[in-house]
Amino acid sequence: MASSSATLTVRKAVKDLLSTTPSGPVAVAVSGGADSLALAAATAMLTDVTALIVDHGLQDGSAETAERAAGQLKTRDIQAKIIKVDVTGRGGMEAAARRVRYQALRAAHDGLILLGHTLDDQAETVLLGLGRGSGPRSIAGMRAYDPPWGRPLLKIRRTVTLQACAELGFEPWSDPHNSDPAFTRVRLRHDVIPLMEEVLQGGVAGALARTADQLREDLDALDALAVKIRQDNENMLVADLRPHPPALRRRVIRSWLIQAGVPELTDGHLRSVDALVGEWRGQGGVWLPGGFVACRSHGRLCVQPPGQ
Repeated sequence: MASSSATLTVRKAVKDLLSTTPSGPVAVAVSGGADSLALAAATAMLTDVTALIVDHGLQDGSAETAERAAGQLKTRDIQAKIIKVDVTGRGGMEAAARRVRYQALRAAHDGLILLGHTLDDQAETVLLGLGRGSGPRSIAGMRAYDPPWGRPLLKIRRTVTLQACAELGFEPWSDPHNSDPAFTRVRLRHDVIPLMEEVLQGGVAGALARTADQLREDLDALDALAVKIRQDNENMLVADLRPHPPALRRRVIRSWLIQAGVPELTDGHLRSVDALVGEWRGQGGVWLPGGFVACRSHGRLCVQPPGQ
């Protein structure tokens, strides 16, 4: 079957990403939806690929859905591996399923794993980050290449992947969760973004994605400066940190705390620790996730592990 316009668009996006990543085995995470099916088929046109299908077991018939996706890929000579997981752990079902899925994918493949996130997903991610007020990193959205993950479709609309599936003869699965208004992302997709498109006269999803790209470039530049400051001040001396702008100091503090093993840092945590540098009044330590405590002692920042 000859490739048609939408399929060619998806294939070019994959080719562009693969040209910037190290060579090696490639896998595609496949849910059975249009985005991942089109991505798997386009990738198979360029290189050997394995499809990884995670069966979360959260819906009746999930095993059959996984087998159906594998069967469709087989018609394009794409090898598929079905991975069954148990969704457990902290957070809501959506967050727990995502965490378990990513763990399973990494355990199943040692190399580049392509994900079918589109421009529409990027726009939703930016709005979620904006609504949470969790800082510029969340508004910067998803990276096209964030090893081991690759997201070649971040500049492609969901309508293109649907058309590619039609061209390829695929019948994509429609996840019932994607129409359940109990999920915030679904409300954004079906209510908020269409309203914004109407009020602002179109182009909102693309504008949000472009904003993420621009912000990510700024963050990368600031992170590079923070790395240099951290290298020059391994002892976290307050006198050497104080002259730098707070935005840079917080990035230095973030990398230092992550290296110390502190989990799940928020912008509020970083601002509180930075106050030990820029707003010092002899205050006590700052309690951090995981039982860690950041403090200021003898002119330098220090972090105490849990139980000390």
